[in-house]
Amino acid sequence: MSVQSHVEALTAKHAALEQELHYEQRRPAPDNSRVADIKRRKLEIKDEISRITH
Repeated sequence: MSVQSHVEALTAKHAALEQELHYEQRRPAPDNSRVADIKRRKLEIKDEISRITH
């Protein structure tokens, strides 16, 4: 897998997590532990993208 395709895959995962987070936060009673987990995973992906591209 090339670096560019790896970054694209990570970006797609990040976008999917953003959608998941948006859905969870709009629920009448959001699960705060789930919200925190999604945010943590998004940050891990963002950090990995940053490591790869810099």
